[in-house]
Amino acid sequence: QVQLVESGGGLVQAGGSLRLSCAASGRTFSNYAMGWFRQAPGKEREFVAAISWSGGNTRYADSVKGRFTISRDNAKNTVYLQMNSLKPEDTAVYYCAADRDRLIARSSVNEYEYWGQGTQVTVSS
Repeated sequence: QVQLVESGGGLVQAGGSLRLSCAASGRTFSNYAMGWFRQAPGKEREFVAAISWSGGNTRYADSVKGRFTISRDNAKNTVYLQMNSLKPEDTAVYYCAADRDRLIARSSVNEYEYWGQGTQVTVSS
């Protein structure tokens, strides 16, 4: 079992920045690739970014490329999502997730085994 707890969400104006954190406990954090997903009201959960166990492989949704950066600190068992130039359409609940296939950064919801409870991000116009 891996327990994931997100933090760092909040209300921000368009053009602003937030950094989300996801703290992991339980199994060895470096055994997992990590991903960030988001879900807006009335919409399906969608991929945002992912990172392999070493940080050597990353992947981003087209909608966030150049604005968001995923990173991880295996010594702290934490993965981060730095979000810059935020837009109202980034408003959603953001979830982190852990994938046993640690070597690659995957984008499908179905490939992730463990999920956090989510943190709300609201971007006002």
